[in-house]
Amino acid sequence: MVVLCWMDLVGDMAPWTKTRNKWYYFDHRRRQHQCTQPQTGLAEETTQTISSNMASSYCKISPIIPIFVSFLLVASSVCSVHSSETDRPANQTFRPGEELEKLKIIRDHLLKINKPAVKTIQSPDGDLIDCVLSHLQPAFDHPQLKGQKPLDPPERPKGHNPTGAVSEDFQLWSFSGESCPEGTIPIRRTTEEDVLRASSIGRFGRKVRRHVRRDSSSNGHEHAVGYVTGDQYYGAKASINVWAPRVANQYEFSLSQMWVISGSFGDDLNTIEAGWQVSPELYGDNYPRFFTYWTTDAYQATGCYNLLCSGFVQTNNRIAIGAAISPTSSYKGGQFDISLLVWKDPKHGNWWLEFGSGVLVGYWPSFLFTHLRNHASMVQYGGEVVNTRPSGFHTSTQMGSGHFAGEGFGKASYFRNLQVVDWDNSLIPLSNLRVLADHPSCYDIQGGINNVWGNYFYYGGPGRNVRCP
Repeated sequence: MVVLCWMDLVGDMAPWTKTRNKWYYFDHRRRQHQCTQPQTGLAEETTQTISSNMASSYCKISPIIPIFVSFLLVASSVCSVHSSETDRPANQTFRPGEELEKLKIIRDHLLKINKPAVKTIQSPDGDLIDCVLSHLQPAFDHPQLKGQKPLDPPERPKGHNPTGAVSEDFQLWSFSGESCPEGTIPIRRTTEEDVLRASSIGRFGRKVRRHVRRDSSSNGHEHAVGYVTGDQYYGAKASINVWAPRVANQYEFSLSQMWVISGSFGDDLNTIEAGWQVSPELYGDNYPRFFTYWTTDAYQATGCYNLLCSGFVQTNNRIAIGAAISPTSSYKGGQFDISLLVWKDPKHGNWWLEFGSGVLVGYWPSFLFTHLRNHASMVQYGGEVVNTRPSGFHTSTQMGSGHFAGEGFGKASYFRNLQVVDWDNSLIPLSNLRVLADHPSCYDIQGGINNVWGNYFYYGGPGRNVRCP
């Protein structure tokens, strides 16, 4: 099951859920797990028993300690460089000849990333999902992958017992009743409108670049994260609570994800990222969407979201990266989370992604990276928003559920069952989880540990409020 938890805090099992003003019916008999608050004995799988007693353990730290964290937290960015015709802002006024040339550049780019489809599926949210032969996906445009085919599944980490099950109603496009045939993968089709929303054609599908600063409070990106460092990490796992936070404008986003990180935290920063995000600029709407990302040079010239460049190799024909997630959690209502596992294949060195209970999504080839060819030096989990300070005030873009950590289960968003993969390809619990919020009056975080959820934390917030002007 990808959707792991369903609980109605105010009544009986509710078969209906609302997603972005659309109501969908869910047969609760297909759910395998029901959640209750951790303190009352959550009735679901537990990958590690950390403690038989409740042990709420926050780790409050000074701003000086997380220098490495601050770097990554702000490294989502470096100032835009408009060095060619393709890097001109999308909203700049062009003369007719220039406009036609720009349109030609966009269409040429779309031809590269939108591959010929064996079948096309219309999603209820308006997306077009193309079923593309797996060996023709964008990854195989890479010179080191040309002519190859996706690899066979690797050995799973020890202590991980996947079932191989995936819920057919976890993404909106699957509600059509259609699916992609074997030997193909589903790819969300990119449109001209998608590219035109980007700050520049050259930056489409990439995280915004800015000069990296240690003072993360000044770069517009705000975070509430848990992290571990000081060891060698070969993967990470977590269950992530899914919400549909309000994003104030097109130039902001709200996401919840895992980061697997290595490098000197300079221009050679390597990251692998996966989670869910609401990004009106990237997708043109406010649906939470499953996403991946990677970079090998601190978000400068390498890497991209999803399958928008050659890099990530998808092997699954039922999950569309970049497609909308449904259902989502609701305040005082049903709670849904998704389980993600990223780990390094000991045999070939590639970094694989698993979604749900044993469903392989694909892998990042090891040759994409420098430092991550060996191992990660840090793992992070948590939320991030962009604050553009509209009208001179802090944004009202929400993180997580839009409610502070102290509200707890059913109200605040959470990460649970946090684990890492060690040198022996074994899943182990975290031993030194630290938590950090850039602006706790806007978005905060509270960590803990128990014998059902293992390491976990609640996080998020509403953004602008009386304490966050």
